[in-house]
Amino acid sequence: MSAPVYVMPPALTVQGQPVGPAGELADLLRQLLASQQEQVSLMKAQAAKEDSQAKWRAFLARWDGEFPGIGGTCKELLPTLERAYLSMIRDVTDRLAADPELLTDEFETAEFLDRYGMRLGQLGNILSQLAPLADASGEKG
Repeated sequence: MSAPVYVMPPALTVQGQPVGPAGELADLLRQLLASQQEQVSLMKAQAAKEDSQAKWRAFLARWDGEFPGIGGTCKELLPTLERAYLSMIRDVTDRLAADPELLTDEFETAEFLDRYGMRLGQLGNILSQLAPLADASGEKG
């Protein structure tokens, strides 16, 4: 039993010879470079469009005359607000961990939401409003 032997033709190689006329190759390289430059400029424009901090920096700069240093103040107060928010979350989780059956009763659920729901939501909203201003501020906190 003999197996067939396949022989591949030698690879065509071009050594030292231009593939096409030299001007055509240079033109193709110029086109490639131009398309890459256009792609880079489009990517920069897209990154600038998606930069939310630039919007907040412009917002702070626009109102700097009337509200000077507001971004720095936000940056200084943010840790205090974060600490208050996290301590409230700790209170909620501790309360639920202490009594897992707490939310099974409609009356207890309503009381729980009255006590924690509004305050937790409002403090989270305040944090989400101040954090971008603090991040966009160039001042040291």
